[in-house]
Amino acid sequence: MTLLDKLAQLLVAVVVFAAVMGVVLLVASRARGRRGDSVQGLAFIAPAVLLLLGGLLYPAARTALQSFLDARSAGFVGLDNYVRMFTQPDLLAVLGNTLLWVVVTPILATAVGLVYAVLIDRTRFESLAKALVFLPMAISFVGASIIWKFVYEYRPNQQNIQQIGLVNQFLVWLGFEPVNLLLQQPWNNLLLIVVMIWIQAGFAMTILSASIKAIPSDIVEAARLDGVGGIRLFWYITLPSIRPAVVVVVTAISIAVLKVFDIVRTMTGGQFGTSVIANEFYSQSFRLSDLGMGSALAMILFVLVVPIVIYNVRQMRKADAR
Repeated sequence: MTLLDKLAQLLVAVVVFAAVMGVVLLVASRARGRRGDSVQGLAFIAPAVLLLLGGLLYPAARTALQSFLDARSAGFVGLDNYVRMFTQPDLLAVLGNTLLWVVVTPILATAVGLVYAVLIDRTRFESLAKALVFLPMAISFVGASIIWKFVYEYRPNQQNIQQIGLVNQFLVWLGFEPVNLLLQQPWNNLLLIVVMIWIQAGFAMTILSASIKAIPSDIVEAARLDGVGGIRLFWYITLPSIRPAVVVVVTAISIAVLKVFDIVRTMTGGQFGTSVIANEFYSQSFRLSDLGMGSALAMILFVLVVPIVIYNVRQMRKADAR
């Protein structure tokens, strides 16, 4: 596609957007009488509803239908794709890896962010310390993966070849043989999880630090007058006060983890027992042309995300009601 074609598509998109907004504003300005407010409201939400139907609900329904079809003949096979998912060893390993990511990453990333937020709260170099930890959030997942791929880089220890991977260089300095870390199961999954924690800890730190600063000072002072300090102050005052923020952070990171694709794809390509649902969905759909299994994996991902979102919404409503 040439630059001229891209500019033409951009111009068409701008014209369509302007036309839609023009129609909405025209309908809203002409609405009069008792039903005027209702008509105006419908005029403004109609484009959003149409985009929701066309961009979310229709693809979701189509994906759900494809999950019951065979890859080759496109014939109806019922629950066969789901049965394969929970019976084939390779796909079971994918589900197990995803479970490991969901259990470990949100807990550790939130814990690291929370501890860091507490330690640097109201310190002299708080702004600089926050900026350093938040910096990985400004890097794309692919960029972060390339950085950490260099950290884990391996070269055979022959003829005193210098290691360019930081971890393996430390091993050589300590007198050990270098190790191809990304090939070592199941530790390679944990090494990939470290990358996600490195990125998400800054997000957790930012949200939780703001929540800590929002704790009324009179509560903290009253606790200290009663002799509560140090770890007890954290467990009995700070943590209960910021519980809604902790729930939001954990659920947000959990959703991000369920959709993780870039890190796995960039660092291992899903090989060596490191594939997760999002990566396997891509492989099944576009590399193996098995849209049935790919759609089934996408539906499993959807089923896993929905309860987390519902729980998050309910917790936020409870927090607002207090």
